[in-house]
Amino acid sequence: MSSLICWPEGERPREKLLNKGPASLSDSELLAIFLRTGTSGKNVIELSREIIQHFGNLKNLFAATEKEFCQIKGLGRAKYVQLQACLEMSQRHIEEQITRQDAMQNPSQVKQYVQSRLMAKPNEVFAVIFLDNQHHVLAFEELFFGTVNASSVHPRVVLQRCLAHNAAAVIITHNHPSGVAEPSLSDIDITNTLKTALSLIDVRLLDHLVVASHQVTSLAERGQI
Repeated sequence: MSSLICWPEGERPREKLLNKGPASLSDSELLAIFLRTGTSGKNVIELSREIIQHFGNLKNLFAATEKEFCQIKGLGRAKYVQLQACLEMSQRHIEEQITRQDAMQNPSQVKQYVQSRLMAKPNEVFAVIFLDNQHHVLAFEELFFGTVNASSVHPRVVLQRCLAHNAAAVIITHNHPSGVAEPSLSDIDITNTLKTALSLIDVRLLDHLVVASHQVTSLAERGQI
């Protein structure tokens, strides 16, 4: 018989989370806690594994449209709304944390924030975090879409937005939908071009973060800025 009731208590997702922390859970176990119940003849863990297998990973699940999400038996509009609300709350929580302090004092939070904003994007997106003199976040804006390269990222637009926000510094970021966070030669060229352009208006480029599904690479940490 396939049932959560037959599982040892320490292996049940909720108890496992309470005893060992959320990081100890697999993707399917985390999803099982969110779903709460399975379907007829299928417990919640089995359903969760089936959903993860269908979408490939959590990233693709989070990026699914309402139609794609609701096509899976056991999911529906109510669950879709709940998931979107959870994702938005997570983003807002991280954003509140980095806006209250010097963003450069906790680079891991900044990485977590840009990852939450960009990891589920199906195509490349180039965005900018605008900062004041104390490195407090003024705004986050997605500026360029599609293939991000030196010809598609226009320094003039970035400078205009810096002036509009009266920014003293920026962190630039973009995602790699391939799932590989290794910066390309084009990424390094964009970084150098924007650093030079921003210096003309006394705006500092603090970092360029390359986002993949489970990793964020900092060019500043690599000494490439």
